Formats: sequence, structure tokens, C-alpha cells
Amino acid sequence: MNDSQLLRYSRHILLDEIGIEGQARLLASHVFVIGAGGLGSPAAMYLAASGVGHITLVDDDLVDLTNLQRQVMHTTERIGTSKVASGRAALHAINPEVSVTALCERAGDARLRELAQAASVVLDCSDNFATRHAVNRACVAAGVPLVAGAAIRFDGQLSVFDTRRADCPCYACVFPEDSGFEDVACSTMGVFAPLVGIVGAVQAAEALKLILNVGMPLAGRLLLLDGRAMEWTEIRAARNPGCSVCQERPAHA
Repeated sequence: MNDSQLLRYSRHILLDEIGIEGQARLLASHVFVIGAGGLGSPAAMYLAASGVGHITLVDDDLVDLTNLQRQVMHTTERIGTSKVASGRAALHAINPEVSVTALCERAGDARLRELAQAASVVLDCSDNFATRHAVNRACVAAGVPLVAGAAIRFDGQLSVFDTRRADCPCYACVFPEDSGFEDVACSTMGVFAPLVGIVGAVQAAEALKLILNVGMPLAGRLLLLDGRAMEWTEIRAARNPGCSVCQERPAHA
């Protein structure tokens, strides 16, 4: 680390749990963030500020005026540009040393697996169950921990799915693909602006903890946030031995 980096990350380095060694680990890490909207914005911004060396953003959407109420990575001037290009500009404004790969595409199963295999941690900041399940399959196959978040109206939820641990469930263990869950869009139901900031910031915190091997991750626990009362509820999430996605885990699990 050079003198500028020692100064930039000094408040991390002062923490006994991080120090110079931990900050160097962050600088060498690669986080894959799928979704550059409400959740992806605060998550990616905190990852960049914290010194994650490489961030890959994937989203095929463009910045729209309706996004600006909550997607804090984007600005009025960047309406009409791709969210990943806008996100890259925002992250470089925070920390020009971070390498940002901006992919304006809708990634399929094979592409998601390729991207997951190259990452230290994957953050699912998407807004639909099909993508969440595809990301989960990619993470299970690649043996990479997944930090998943969701937010709608005043309600948020998040968890860590780390199938490197034999006892940890994957996303499909908790939310099976055939369970009949229906997608609910912000465009029809609305979302409280600060809610996505809260959930996205916790996603970033969990990703950093996983990279640093600090504290106790949310693996095996589902956090639910009632934004009206500002109350958190924790639910224990067990692995499903009959799960079609993770019942036969690769050798790295």
C-alpha cells in the first residue's frame, strides 16, 4: 500500500479486525454485483469506498427519471445512459483506484457462472425471482458466497448463502423455484427510498465481512426489516437436503 492508500483507508486500518493486512485483502478482492439500481447503488458505493479492488456491475437497464428517488448512484444528468456506465462514473468519483467492469447485458446461466467463478463474493441486487434463482445456481456451482437482498414498499429482507459450508442453505432451499412466489414491481407497488439504502448497505457490510473473515456472517439467517416500525426480525434458515440446486454440491463445498 502506498502513502495515499494508507491515508484513504486509515479508519479501516485502525480497526484491529482489519488492519493493514485486511485492507490489503480488500484491495485484492473482486465483488460481482448484479443489479445497479436501488440495492446495487448503496452496496457498490460502499464497496468502492471501502477499497474493494475490482467491482463488476451487471445490468441491462438505462437510467430513468423514476429511478432517481432511490437509486443514489445515478444523477439527473445521466438519464438515458446505461446504469452500469453511470455506476462506473459514480464509483470512480468516490474512489478512482477501484477497477470497475461495467457490463450492460442480461446475463444468462452460463455467463452468470463465468462471472461468479471470477469473484470473491456475489451480491444479488436484482428485482425478480428468475434472476435470483439463476444467480444462486451460478454461486452454488462456482462455490462462491452469495449476499442476497430485496426491498419493496416498506419491507426489506437479506441473507447470506454460503454453500462452501455444508450446513448452510442456498437461496433455493429457502425460496424454492416452485413455491409460487410472485414478483412485485416497484413501478406498481412503490418502495420507500431509504429502505433500499439500508438493505444495500447491509449487503455491502456482509460482503466485506466475508472477504475479511470478520465477525459472524448472516449465513443460515434471514433478516426481515419492517421499515414502518424500524424493527428487524431474524429467522433461522436451514438447508433443505432435498434441494434440487445444492443437494449434490461440488467438491469445494
